[in-house]
Amino acid sequence: MGEQLKFIVEQLNKDPFKKNFNLIKFDSLEPMQLLQVLNDVLAEIEPKQTIDIREEMPEQTAKRMFTVIGMLKYKPPGNLSDVSSFRQGLVMGSKPVIHPILHWLLQRVPELKKRAYLARFLMKLEVPAEFLQDDVINDTYHQYEELVEAFKTCHKECEQLRTSGFSTAEIRRDISAMEEEKDHLIKRVERLKKRVESVPNHQRMLELARQLRVEKEREESLAQQKQEQKNQLFQAEQRLQRSRQQLNDLRKAAADASPESLMKRLEEEVKINTYMVTEKLPKELDSKRRMVQFLQKVVSKPAMGQAELQELEDNIKEVNTQINQLSEKRMMRNDPMDDKLTLFRQQASIIIRKKEAKAEELQEAREELAAAERTLAKRKSTARDVDGDEVIRGDELKRLVVKLRSKGTVYKKKRQEMAELKAEYGVLQRTEEILKQRHESIQQQLQSIEAQKGISGYSDTQEELERVSAIKSELDDVKGRTLDDMSEMVKKLNSMIVEKKSALAPIIKELRPLRQQCQELTQEYEEKKSQYESCATGLESNRSKLEQEVKALREETTQEENRYHYVNCMKQIIEVQMQQAAEETKAYVSSDPQERKKTIRELYMKNIAEQESLGKKLRETQKAVRESHGPNMKQIKMWSDLEQLMECKRQCFVRAQSQASIGQVIQEGGEDRLVL
Repeated sequence: MGEQLKFIVEQLNKDPFKKNFNLIKFDSLEPMQLLQVLNDVLAEIEPKQTIDIREEMPEQTAKRMFTVIGMLKYKPPGNLSDVSSFRQGLVMGSKPVIHPILHWLLQRVPELKKRAYLARFLMKLEVPAEFLQDDVINDTYHQYEELVEAFKTCHKECEQLRTSGFSTAEIRRDISAMEEEKDHLIKRVERLKKRVESVPNHQRMLELARQLRVEKEREESLAQQKQEQKNQLFQAEQRLQRSRQQLNDLRKAAADASPESLMKRLEEEVKINTYMVTEKLPKELDSKRRMVQFLQKVVSKPAMGQAELQELEDNIKEVNTQINQLSEKRMMRNDPMDDKLTLFRQQASIIIRKKEAKAEELQEAREELAAAERTLAKRKSTARDVDGDEVIRGDELKRLVVKLRSKGTVYKKKRQEMAELKAEYGVLQRTEEILKQRHESIQQQLQSIEAQKGISGYSDTQEELERVSAIKSELDDVKGRTLDDMSEMVKKLNSMIVEKKSALAPIIKELRPLRQQCQELTQEYEEKKSQYESCATGLESNRSKLEQEVKALREETTQEENRYHYVNCMKQIIEVQMQQAAEETKAYVSSDPQERKKTIRELYMKNIAEQESLGKKLRETQKAVRESHGPNMKQIKMWSDLEQLMECKRQCFVRAQSQASIGQVIQEGGEDRLVL
């Protein structure tokens, strides 16, 4: 939830909303402010929704937002799947409802803009069938449907042209950039030509450089062709080896197979297939059909209640008890002929079960074989895609092992040669150091001789001249190669520009009528759009009027139904009361005393008499209680005083008894002292 709020706040702070929210401020928004934020986001997607929600009723706001969200195909989360709770939360501006909507909308604003634009023209108006019976309305509606289909085709063509990749502006920019690059290269080539013209025999050197480049390219192409031919030869040898192996396998199989063995094998396969077709598969098919029929019966029957299920369970128990009784009777009868037959029946059933088990094992083995063959074919195809050919066989593997061994011996030889070369390199390095030392000593002697003769620095000047001449020759070679490269690049650019122009020429020719057609379609689209909007506004106004009328009629119908039910209930109550009154009158007028005793009046009179007698007895009891109240209270006081007196006597007795025991103890202590 926190990540969701962060994303919503970040998106609302960006263009085009620029709300300048933070998490605390956004979380503390009032329901009305939160609804306004949601309305602003919807207005960015659908400009017609730009409105201040304080200027419209809450029901209208909820209805409008609910319509737009439904058009955008928003699905509430699992805890808000109830439409009524979702609508109520949207009306109240509840955060658990608004936050997921904002998160979903802000994730896909460009996509929803396109969907809202298309929905404006593709959502068909629902016209009742009774209005379509009118010819004018029916023709208008058919014309409206044709315009919607035409809009779909035009929109698809427009999207295809946009996504086709042939953007004229980009192509023009590419051509202008290539032309500018071409001009720069031409200028650089001219500057290099002016520099190279001063070099003697530059034409001859350029020609030789071109020939060298051509020969190198030819050498590379020949080497590539040679490698491709080697690969083809290797693949052909592998195919030949595999074909020979397959031929040997087929010959071995033909040599081992005799007509009798082939016939036996075919007979076994025929028996197995016959059993599968005539016995096993029909039984499975019948069982499946019975199961399907049973399921169809179950589906066709209405849903059972608890009482019906209990009844079925009771029937099943009764049938099971009957089956058990019949089996017990059969066991008690114990017919010896049946006993003999049961043995054979058991054997036959065992054989049938074994046969079915073997048939199932055979079916499973065939399925496994088919799966293994499919897996093998897949692996062969993957190996063929990776290596360019099939999987390596045994002979090829042996040949590869021999080749690897030969390469291993070659590797060992090369390794020994490398060790020898390293040793020789060490010797040569030491020789080089010795020669450098000798060269330095000779140079020192030469410098001393030059100093004696008065021409010191002569050898250094000569070496410097030789080095400068070598550098100049290298620069001349580099200039020649650079000039050739530049000329080749210019040629390639010219050819690319020509190819681009030739490729773009038919596209530009095709684009011109398409532009004109697009302009015509755009103009026609605007006209149809205005017609559609006028028709839509008229139908919308009619629909709103009809909805208001239907709403008023429904409310009136509901009120009348409530009134009818109330009157009907009052009528039933009055009828019951009238029936009771008639029965009471009939019983009261009746001459039978037993019947008269059953009347409500008699019952009420009897209850009144009983209550009066009970009240009389209670009044007498109350009078007796009032008369004896004073003496009784006096007697209670006397008993409480007596109780206090007895408690004081008890305490005095306990105290006297305790003092006597203490005095006895003191006396016994004095006697003990006298003894001591």
